[in-house]
Amino acid sequence: MISATFMPHLLRSAAGAALLVASLTSAPAHAADPAPFDLPGPGLRVTVTRDGVTLPIAQVPDLAAGDRLVIHAELPEDQRVRFLLVSAFLSGATNPPPKKWIATAETWKRKDKDRALTLTVPEGARQLVVFLVPETGGATDSIADAVRARPGEFVRSIQAINQVSLDRARLDAFIAAIRAQQNSDPEHLKSVAPTLARSLSIKLNAACLAKVVELQAACLLENRESLVLADMHSNSVATTLAGASTDLALQLSYTREAGFGYYSQYIAVARDIARLFGAFSNPQFRYLPALSLREGEHVSLLLNTPPSFAKPRSVLVASMPAIGSDSRPRLRASNAAHLCGADPGLTLPVEGAPLIYATEYARSMVLRLNGVDVPLEARPDRGGYVLRTPLDLKGFRGSVDGRLHGMWGYHAFEGPGFRLQFPGTEAWKAGSDGTSLVIGRENKLVLTGPAPACVSRVTMRVGDAAPQQVAFTTEGDNGLALTLPLNNAQPGDVAIEIHQAGRAAPATLSLRAYRQASSVSELAFHSGDSWGQLTGQRLDQVASVQLGDLRLRPDGLVRDGAVDRLRLTGEGEGPQRGDAMARVTLVDGRTLTLPMTVRPPRVRVELLDKSVIATEAAMRQRLLTPEETMLPDTARLIFSIRASNATLSPQDAIEIAGPVGQPLRLAVGPNLQLQGQDVLVATVDPTVFGPSAFGPLRFRLAREGEASDWQLLTTRVRLPKITGVECSTADGCVLTGESLFLIESVAATPAFDKPVPVPQGYTDRSLRIPAPQDDKLYFKLRDAPGRIVALQTAD
Repeated sequence: MISATFMPHLLRSAAGAALLVASLTSAPAHAADPAPFDLPGPGLRVTVTRDGVTLPIAQVPDLAAGDRLVIHAELPEDQRVRFLLVSAFLSGATNPPPKKWIATAETWKRKDKDRALTLTVPEGARQLVVFLVPETGGATDSIADAVRARPGEFVRSIQAINQVSLDRARLDAFIAAIRAQQNSDPEHLKSVAPTLARSLSIKLNAACLAKVVELQAACLLENRESLVLADMHSNSVATTLAGASTDLALQLSYTREAGFGYYSQYIAVARDIARLFGAFSNPQFRYLPALSLREGEHVSLLLNTPPSFAKPRSVLVASMPAIGSDSRPRLRASNAAHLCGADPGLTLPVEGAPLIYATEYARSMVLRLNGVDVPLEARPDRGGYVLRTPLDLKGFRGSVDGRLHGMWGYHAFEGPGFRLQFPGTEAWKAGSDGTSLVIGRENKLVLTGPAPACVSRVTMRVGDAAPQQVAFTTEGDNGLALTLPLNNAQPGDVAIEIHQAGRAAPATLSLRAYRQASSVSELAFHSGDSWGQLTGQRLDQVASVQLGDLRLRPDGLVRDGAVDRLRLTGEGEGPQRGDAMARVTLVDGRTLTLPMTVRPPRVRVELLDKSVIATEAAMRQRLLTPEETMLPDTARLIFSIRASNATLSPQDAIEIAGPVGQPLRLAVGPNLQLQGQDVLVATVDPTVFGPSAFGPLRFRLAREGEASDWQLLTTRVRLPKITGVECSTADGCVLTGESLFLIESVAATPAFDKPVPVPQGYTDRSLRIPAPQDDKLYFKLRDAPGRIVALQTAD
């Protein structure tokens, strides 16, 4: 039964605990598992004084030697069971504390000095634990003996309580924020919930946000077990400690209480803590861990088991902040973009320390701007700090650098910096592209002006038409890149309105849009080719180009500022030499004529020979690949090319295009040598394309701004690292190695009879395979599934 002593506390916080009880009872649980920490216990009132400054315990993330603590027990006025308040300093896992580090107060005494603990943190202490124990003969000595006999277990258990208490604080902050949004603006919950989860490092059930508005909040809170992110380790506390809670001393290491961004799987760790405390129990006392939720001077204790006042009597165990951890937050700006200082809803986005939202450790936070300190408030629903009071915009213009400053417990700390912009009176100006707006297509326009970060909306009005929204992005310190939708516009004046926070009226900029047809300036075409490149303006209107008997059609448009370059491909035979006339047909049916000169034939090359040279490591694997079609990642490729219509020179280069990225360029040197006037020999190491690259490799000859056609060279494949094949009569054969996921299937014959497929994403280092025939196995690789690689299984 629950003691009457704590019943008033339980009733006052029953609403807060009901959610956790409901979520846990709805999930399967083992009969032996203890209850979660949902039972309100007594409280403590704690202050800490350091160097003459007194802070409430909620603002103290860590203690230091010399700190003076005053600890009171907060018990009901009608308390009928006398409790001793016992404290013990711990110095480490293998170092029992001296007896003078253990103190006792009798909470029922009238004088404050007798019923409160007044402690000074001694040198060498690393942890402080507080016990509430029913008065009985020898209670203090029994607790002192337990702590001194097993310091390591108490150290680790108190650390675990600290960590789970911080997790619970994040959990409660998330739930309170979700409920506040539900009560004030449920429609806003879908956008706020992900920010809350990111701020507090909470795992969010995204499926809840797809539900109807009325059900979103209930869904997000229906199961606390899914709210806290998993521990960085995959094991629970008990498993990490090798399972034996009675033999821990040699397996413990001290960790800081406030490991920012490091958190446990709340429910699992809470249960493990209860199991660990079972190791301390004896026929006289049973130790009950209590989570410490701190607010101001008050420490609310949450229990996982109702206390007992019959033998074995319950001893409540509460943790205090770790000693000497000096764990200041490592805040960083989550967005490097400029911010608008004139925005009344300005948020300074920060990340890296979810405890700034869930605890009172960070205090007196300000944004320092030009020597002015602006008070801040942490808002997890906004993802950072917001201003407590609006800025006086009269004191700021242009770009101003600011930085977060504040206190973390007793320590001053400096947070990330931000660059804020404030609108001025300067006019917005268009660059040179603003004079050439063209109807019939989207126009890119860059404006320069004051505080682009403060731009909230841009509209465009063409003539007397209705205003249109304009997409925009900021560019640099003072640029605004617009995309003007002039596809269906008529020629005429274009008025652009720029709306900014901090300015009552929008800034207006007047431009003019013109009608522009295609203009062609050059057609580059080489004799013998079936493609060319047209240069000009508005080439998106080109439908085709007729050059002799060769009809060319658009095959890719590139815009370079005011110049368009249009690649053209076709079928047929074009002029072979001399001057010619090209006829350009536009999509509206109009035609243009363009005089041009046919250029000499581009150099043509052919692949003469190639060899694949395996590395020593690859040779030890005895993997045999068809050299004519495949290049393993464990080999080098040597190939030669011959020019068929030109001579080669040391100024020529070979370009090799891999599966991704820019082509590899080989100039004459160690990896590219001239054999004579018409043959080049190249050496390629496939590792230059990266460890994950695979697929066709193509080559071409490049010279003086021109290049031959691309030709297929080989196919790069990644090979698994085979370390052995073991066969036994009873169990068949097992292939061992690394990166076996690169294999698609394995067979004992080249005909691939009865192949063994390898599952997608296979991560094991061994694979059961058919018995080799003629000392060979055959593989199909995922990088080249149509080709076969052989493995010589015998030396």
